[in-house]
Amino acid sequence: MRLLYQLSLLFPLLLASCVRAQDVPPRLKTGYAPLDDKLARLVTADERAISANEARELDNPVFLDARETAEYRVSHLPGALHLGFDRMDMGVVEELDRDRPVVVYCTVGYRSERAAKKLREAGFSRVYNLYGSLYAWKLAGYPLEDAAGKATERLHTYNRKWGTFAPDSIGEKVH
Repeated sequence: MRLLYQLSLLFPLLLASCVRAQDVPPRLKTGYAPLDDKLARLVTADERAISANEARELDNPVFLDARETAEYRVSHLPGALHLGFDRMDMGVVEELDRDRPVVVYCTVGYRSERAAKKLREAGFSRVYNLYGSLYAWKLAGYPLEDAAGKATERLHTYNRKWGTFAPDSIGEKVH
């Protein structure tokens, strides 16, 4: 089952290498060309996509992590709630105001884009995908915390291949 899941995430990457890159607004670019190139082929850059800087400026947002538990434990955005992806825990958002801004993220934005769509279908009106996700957040200079709530420079990259989308200077890459 794990292999099938990994293949399901690898397929879009292979497809993305054949897909023409979309025009990405400057506000969404991370400043790291190899990542920006991958994102332009992998994640939708529309009005539902938000940059790390824009996410930080929202009034009282809820940050939802759409990665698996092991990834979340290594590092996540400060105060983020764990939603998950394979088995999304919709109980996490059950009590949230459906009009409150919600920012969903993962490693680069692929899984979170899909999770954000499910949240919109569940009635949330202000759901954004953090474009470039955890990588964009770190490249913007913002902190991460670990499972104990302590600041960390560790960054779960999902796997070695996805780790190549970010510069080595981003922090300690874990996969």
